[in-house]
Amino acid sequence: MPTISLSKWSDAEGRTREIPTDVAALMQVLAQIRAVENWSNNAYLGVVNAHARKTGRLFSKTELMDGYRKLTAQGLIEPDRELARRLQRKPVRTHSGVAPVTVLTKPYDCPGDCLFCPTFVRLPKSYLPDEPGAMRALQNDFDPWRQVTSRLRSFEATGHSANKVELLILGGTWSAYPKKYREWFVQRCLDAMNGTDSETLAQAQRRNEDARYRNVGLVIETRPDAISAREIMHLRKLGVTKVQMGVQSMDDRILALNKRGHTVEDTRRASRMLRAAGFKLVGHWMANLYGATPESDYEDFQRLFDDPAIRPDELKIYPTSLLKEAELYEYYQRGLYRPYDEQTLIDLIARCKLHVPRYARINRIFRDIPSPNIVEGNKKTNLRQLVQRYMAQHELGACQCLRCREVRRQKVSAGDLRLDVLPYDAADSREFFISFVTADDKVAGFLRLSLPQNPAVVPIDEIKEAAMIREVHVYGPALGLGKDSRGEAQHRGLGGRLIARAEAIARAEGYRRLAVIAAIGTRNYYRRLGFEMTEYYMMKDLAPCQ
Repeated sequence: MPTISLSKWSDAEGRTREIPTDVAALMQVLAQIRAVENWSNNAYLGVVNAHARKTGRLFSKTELMDGYRKLTAQGLIEPDRELARRLQRKPVRTHSGVAPVTVLTKPYDCPGDCLFCPTFVRLPKSYLPDEPGAMRALQNDFDPWRQVTSRLRSFEATGHSANKVELLILGGTWSAYPKKYREWFVQRCLDAMNGTDSETLAQAQRRNEDARYRNVGLVIETRPDAISAREIMHLRKLGVTKVQMGVQSMDDRILALNKRGHTVEDTRRASRMLRAAGFKLVGHWMANLYGATPESDYEDFQRLFDDPAIRPDELKIYPTSLLKEAELYEYYQRGLYRPYDEQTLIDLIARCKLHVPRYARINRIFRDIPSPNIVEGNKKTNLRQLVQRYMAQHELGACQCLRCREVRRQKVSAGDLRLDVLPYDAADSREFFISFVTADDKVAGFLRLSLPQNPAVVPIDEIKEAAMIREVHVYGPALGLGKDSRGEAQHRGLGGRLIARAEAIARAEGYRRLAVIAAIGTRNYYRRLGFEMTEYYMMKDLAPCQ
């Protein structure tokens, strides 16, 4: 019988294994999966387990996806998008429209001495050896090229499009690493996406504009006291578009008790400068720090959005995890610190979520720390789900954050969408959150427009008088570059329509230039819309209103 070699992906090893397979058996299983009327994961298990009982051959989804691709390439079966969808592993990975690729920098001295941070010799501070991201970094010796390549292969092996990559560089405080290391690290990440080595960072960036895997967002994490005008210019040189910043608390007393090493005013100053430079702002906020109570945390959370200087676009809620490798553990042993119990934490976060505005997105509610490492307190990794269930049971109302309202894999019709414009004030600008929303209030796409009102705080001269598009994002499962849409939100022209509305608003407010903090891989898209590259941004002249 004819055979075919199928690739089976191993998450543990970070590579594929080739397994010879009978073509007829493969086609039979694919036909059975296609024929199922009411599809579910249990239906998938029913098909492959039944086949295994008869033949002893148990197919994995990555094998079946590889087989589907090879058979369609050979013309043995017809392309079938629904079948490909059924073979995809972990569809949640790319339902926000991009493939998030997370890489870690090497261990390096941290400028902070926080009570709650664990320390391991082989890892950047605050990371544990058995965290998934840290395990992948160790597996690849913290090499940026190898980490990115491994993640791209993983996405494609599991049936996801990785053509649009949001690169998240995590690890130690980014701004504390030597400048040459930072530039080399980004260059090698881009080389991995480009599939070729480059001589300079600028060359890698130019190549990525047309690469198969394009960088549509570049994210780093740092501390508020590391942000300066010079640092912001270097971030733009690298192509950074989003900054994650450890706010941790809006109370100077709590920050001092936990040896954080910066103040609330540092956070306010850094947030104002980053927003003025067009960056998306992601705040990290921690509940249950040393010295805090559930009620003080509840009040502290509200300050994030009550203070016009802060008002992050995205937020990660990280309840303090008590770890033996952190100094906080000594306080716990002396009876000076006690973690909140699970129910207290759920109640606190549920109340906090009610204060999140519609323009903000809660990315996480618990850090990806394996529960055996946590001494006491919440160990549930599905804390978000528990909070949502609690809110429903107690009729607290629905969370309005973007993550709770994004359209995800839902089919959308452009004609059924309404354009919603939500203005709000920041410390130095008038902000507009412009979104396309379905009839049931799901967000299909959005744009963040910033109209600066205080040029003195803008750290880069070329944008001092320009309106700024800080983000354009269209939801739905990530589709390949140039792929047509069959009901998904992506590739339906929503991005262009959002930009047109932003231009109209900026023009009506008297602005003559519109800038965009474009990721490297999106530059050609903006060129088609009339934007031109300047030193750090892409810019477009706006004709005055008639």
